Amino acid sequence: MNNITLLVIAAGLGSRFGGLKQIASVGINGESIIDYSVYDAIESGFNKVVFVIRSEFKKEFEENISRKYAGKIQVEFVFQELNSLPNGLLCPKERKLPWGTGHAILSASKLIKEPFCVINADDFYGRESFKKIIEFFSKDSKNLSMVYFKLGRTLSPFGGVSRAICKLNNGILSNLIEKENIQNINGIITSNKILKLDARTPVSLNMWGFRPFIFDHLEEMFINFYNKNVEDLNSEFLIPTVINNLIKTQREKVFALNSNSNWFGITYKEDISFVGSKLQKIVNNGEYPKELF
Repeated sequence: MNNITLLVIAAGLGSRFGGLKQIASVGINGESIIDYSVYDAIESGFNKVVFVIRSEFKKEFEENISRKYAGKIQVEFVFQELNSLPNGLLCPKERKLPWGTGHAILSASKLIKEPFCVINADDFYGRESFKKIIEFFSKDSKNLSMVYFKLGRTLSPFGGVSRAICKLNNGILSNLIEKENIQNINGIITSNKILKLDARTPVSLNMWGFRPFIFDHLEEMFINFYNKNVEDLNSEFLIPTVINNLIKTQREKVFALNSNSNWFGITYKEDISFVGSKLQKIVNNGEYPKELF
């Protein structure tokens, strides 16, 4: 494909982490997880990366992240702001929490006119995952896609995490349910309301293959979400909810792409050293150069 963009969601508050985890150093030369994702995207054929951030983070991102990509991939920034709402909607003065991942993606609508892949800034997806997205776009000209992983390979040893549990039907996503506080306790995977989960259960980690028409869906559904939830200051417009709606109303098909890549993520501060040790092993195996950029 000629043009494909990587959209990195990096505007989260990191409440459980206690800081700006998106640029936390995990590599042997101070690399962040973002660095590995951008490196994998370049190697897979992406030619632009757009970072969705908070405006107050721009200087830190430029100094610590994007400056090193000069000459290797086009870099753009877009701000996810509480007051950046469609259709003249107004943000309640009391609201402090970002509007959620669906709103983060919608924030980039003016910068992206080509197929694009969405990822979280603090998740390591592995190069195979990016290549799966590229392959899908090269073969399919109209549908959406999602890369999924096995639940047991996506947990933190330091506390509970949220995951979107997937139901698949002949390679197509048919249902997506967000579960909170999933953790492995003495070999048994549980969540708040489920006593036991299968480690092989497919889960979404917010890696999507989207086309620009998704922005029309997001705007329409955000307006509906706002009208119903504006008084709930902690409500969030989440992409799994959007996708589920599109699936259930048969407006779109979302193809499920299985990735066998190693996944690592940062939820808690304790995850940094754990992720760093995992990355060190794959660098030592020759999968990545010791210096990415």
